[in-house]
Amino acid sequence: MPGNDWINSYLEAILDAGPAIDASKSSLLLRERGRFSPTRYFVEEVITGFDETDLYKTWVRAAAMRSPQERNTRLENMCWRIWNLARKKKQIEGEEALRMSKRRLERERGRRDATADMSEDLSEGEKGDVVSDLSAHGDSTRGRIPRISSVDAMEAWASQLKERKLYIVLISIHGLIRGENMELGRDSDTGGQVKYVVELARALASMPGVYRVDLLTRQISAPDVDWSYGEPTEMLTSRNSENFMHEIGESGGAYIIRIPFGPKDKYIPKELLWPHIQEFVDGALVHIMQMSKVLGEQIGGGQPVWPVVIHGHYADAGDSAALLSGALNIPMLFTGHSLGRDKLEQLLKQGRQTREEINSTYKIMRRIEAEELALDASEVVITSTRQEIEQQWQLYDGFDVILERKLRARLKRGVSCYGRYMPRMVIIPPGMEFNHIIVHDGDMDEVEGNEDNSASPDPPIWSEIMRFFTNPRKPMILALARADPKKNITTLVKAFGECRPLRELANLTLIMGNRDAIDEMSSTNAAVLTSVLKLIDKYDLYGQVAYPKHHKQSEVPDIYRLAAKTKGVFINPAFIEPFGLTLIEAAAYGLPIVATKNGGPVDIHRVLDNGLLVDPRDQQAIADALYKLVSDKQLWARCRQNGLKNIHLFSWPEHCKTYLSRLATFRPRHPQWKRSEDGFENSESDSPGDSLRDIQDISLNLKLSLDGEKAEDNGALESEESAVNEKSKLERLVAKLSKSVIRTNHKDASSENSSKLPLLRRRKHIFVIALDSVIHEDLIEIIKSVFEAAHKDRMSGSVGFVLSTSLTISEIHTILTSGGIPPTDFDAFICNSGSDLYYSSPNSDEMLSSSELPFAIDDDYHSQIEYRWGGEGLRKTLVRWAASVVEKKGESEEQIVIEDDQRSSTFCHAFKVKNPALVLPVKELRKLMRIQALHCHVLYSHDGTKLHVIPVLASRSQALRYLYVRWGTELSNMVVFVGESGDTDYEGLLGGVHKTIILRGAFNLPPSRLHEARSYPLRDVIAFDSPNVVQTEGCSSNDIQLALSQLGVLKE
Repeated sequence: MPGNDWINSYLEAILDAGPAIDASKSSLLLRERGRFSPTRYFVEEVITGFDETDLYKTWVRAAAMRSPQERNTRLENMCWRIWNLARKKKQIEGEEALRMSKRRLERERGRRDATADMSEDLSEGEKGDVVSDLSAHGDSTRGRIPRISSVDAMEAWASQLKERKLYIVLISIHGLIRGENMELGRDSDTGGQVKYVVELARALASMPGVYRVDLLTRQISAPDVDWSYGEPTEMLTSRNSENFMHEIGESGGAYIIRIPFGPKDKYIPKELLWPHIQEFVDGALVHIMQMSKVLGEQIGGGQPVWPVVIHGHYADAGDSAALLSGALNIPMLFTGHSLGRDKLEQLLKQGRQTREEINSTYKIMRRIEAEELALDASEVVITSTRQEIEQQWQLYDGFDVILERKLRARLKRGVSCYGRYMPRMVIIPPGMEFNHIIVHDGDMDEVEGNEDNSASPDPPIWSEIMRFFTNPRKPMILALARADPKKNITTLVKAFGECRPLRELANLTLIMGNRDAIDEMSSTNAAVLTSVLKLIDKYDLYGQVAYPKHHKQSEVPDIYRLAAKTKGVFINPAFIEPFGLTLIEAAAYGLPIVATKNGGPVDIHRVLDNGLLVDPRDQQAIADALYKLVSDKQLWARCRQNGLKNIHLFSWPEHCKTYLSRLATFRPRHPQWKRSEDGFENSESDSPGDSLRDIQDISLNLKLSLDGEKAEDNGALESEESAVNEKSKLERLVAKLSKSVIRTNHKDASSENSSKLPLLRRRKHIFVIALDSVIHEDLIEIIKSVFEAAHKDRMSGSVGFVLSTSLTISEIHTILTSGGIPPTDFDAFICNSGSDLYYSSPNSDEMLSSSELPFAIDDDYHSQIEYRWGGEGLRKTLVRWAASVVEKKGESEEQIVIEDDQRSSTFCHAFKVKNPALVLPVKELRKLMRIQALHCHVLYSHDGTKLHVIPVLASRSQALRYLYVRWGTELSNMVVFVGESGDTDYEGLLGGVHKTIILRGAFNLPPSRLHEARSYPLRDVIAFDSPNVVQTEGCSSNDIQLALSQLGVLKE
């Protein structure tokens, strides 16, 4: 076998070894084990159990041994390596089996506890545990996909909605994103998701009623990427669609908005973007605020036009969208594209890496937590397939098919769910633009004859592919995928190479991205491509397989056309395919398909019925399916016609129509204030409602094309949810009155006619003191040092101060007054770990009694953070958990976690922890709540003695963003002072566009061991090398002044 010397040397060594190795020739290891057959071991373990490419490098060294005995020794060592791999794989499989068993028990217990709390009798719908009934998740089956079925209906719908003006924000952070000449396949981050989000933005912007769509991504000005990725704004030209084109306003249309964050001159993979997510969130928040005001001037009558939804794509954007949704109180959508837990399971099944090794490479635990947060915050999760719901989202703590059905059944009956909620799973297949596709309906031979006589030349990519073939007129089997092990290309080549009838009947074309040299590719992609080339050589497939090095994205349609012209077949043999957009593209050009039976292709095939599904691990099944389609012309023609007939169900107009109909069911949310202080804010009646009121009209108008029963259900559900929301508001009011020990004597900042509040907006800089790792006496001294360091600016009024802490407002008052610091020296107080926001009252001399504290609470802030707050239902669950945490002392038991009524407030459930070593860490307690459909933010104090549970999107860092949204205090002009460690929300205070000063010194107390039980290392989420982060060697005013000078905040 020329070119396969290493395989030959394999065989030679095995032959040299013979059927068994004599004791006289064996090494010490062989003598210890007795008789050993390398031949049998290799056949049983290498050939059937492992990909031989894994051992290639080791065998190169073995082949260099000329002595048969030395080669036998090397061969034996390789066998030991395989044995160790197999043992490691079984060990990992065993650990994962135990983990999954534990997870199943936890989920069952969570369901039981949740059902017990929801004390009313369950309906028949709630009792069902049949997962196959997905009516609670959306509809994706053929014939039930909502669509506008006639041109007249489409025109009527468009004419009714053309005056609506919605603003939609999409987020996709990683990869290289631009509107034209997309570099798909350049790397693993620039794949199908990039094309999806760009086309979605275009399609939504061309829909009636949608005024503007912004696609937010990362601005990249790196020398190794094109300059276009550094442009701040790119307008996406509309694909000329006659049905949906409408007049674009001054700022209307679809735009790519590139937000600068992370390393300024470096393109980095998505796994390294996590420490910079908060910087993106702050930049995106500034853009949305500015754009909302601009649109308000143009189309909102002077009132800001807020986004109707923020839609995150992939885990990193989901994390960002959740924070933006919380800061702006705007509904959120999420599309996972691919999911971290599913990837983790697939990698663990391979048995080659432990969980820790996988996390080190892929930052998988940070990704999973981002996806869990997206579940916490999303109104709707858009999936492509039924499989994604049943097998992938089901792996997450925040979603359970059975419990979700029970909750929806209660909502439909108008029964309270006691603070429990799960997002709605909606199946909306990705769309595609078909207007530019021209498919010949006549006989293919006839079409070939017509095209051969055409004056227009063949596309260049055709000759680039056909130059590989000895007979280019044979049917073409086309595969379009990255050179990635998951895509299973090597199995396809083996199936083609080992099936002589198939080779004689067809050619194989592999479009595996773009490359210049194999050595310049990533090691994984290079290994796959090398294996493909070796297989081509092994089966002598020269003249039968094409593998061009380059192709443009604009040439992909020509590739499909060439395959269809030859009466070929498109194949997607991936081990698992989340959706399979290429299958839809191929069907649009009249290509029958052969696809994996794992994942999205099952749903696509159910709708299109245009090919065959196969087991991707069954090489013979792949060959048989391909041969059947290319050899049976009647079957080929029937599959082609079925695909062309049904392909409209996957068009972008269909996708956007369903998308907008889902938005219409949302309860509108947006920033709104109870009272305007100085013309900056808008009253509720005058709040920016054009965009949000319009969507209610869309909800009605969309009914003309939706299934009647389905539309009726949506309307009923909306009204029932509103009734439940009203009931929940009354319950919260009662709870608020019962917990008014602290708040009754505080004035309402929204109604207080004070000149203090606008001052917060006029400050040039805001200094935020957020030290958790010091005792109260040291905190007072540090506050005085900060005041002294900024004395001149403080006196001039250009610097304001905010105290951010887990303490209550009464505790803050006691500490400040005992330290001789007037509370009025601070503009605001972020209390109870970010669940309460107070302002200093300048009228402290006019207080009615000595018990009245000089603070005014911001109830508008509570309206921002109350989304999905579990309230009393959450409190009862926490109390039950607290009662189960006990320490045994002899025959008696002592409860470790005690509810703290004095420190609790409406939006903060506080508990005392007597022994932090015996309580669950944050990740486990948060998991316990999520399993029961309770969404919250769990925090422990620095020393672990206090536990706070607050709304899921509330935090001290989010409170700073609220100050920007409410008062316009620039985030980039904030300076946050922290210690070397802090409460468990410490990481949120270090990220973003604000400046951070870490005060180092002996005054920092060591944190509780609870802080060590993190899901991921701190370095995965904090960019300690950021120029916005400075560390001091002390806490004196001189140290602080030096740090401020380094940050450019104060002049030396």
